[in-house]
Amino acid sequence: MARIVKHEEKSPVEIKASGESKWICRCGLSKNQPFCDGSHKLCDGEEEGKIYEYDKEGHRKEIK
Repeated sequence: MARIVKHEEKSPVEIKASGESKWICRCGLSKNQPFCDGSHKLCDGEEEGKIYEYDKEGHRKEIK
């Protein structure tokens, strides 16, 4: 799956619905879209200005 994410927008955003917190994915890697499943932790160490690809197992490969 392709994703375009601004470097500072990888962490999830909290939405409160009926007093309950829901976390919405912004990294594009969650397998439970639109909800966060913690996959944004795979993005740790990404360098700004570079483009990465992730395989189904979550392995990162720099492509540009």
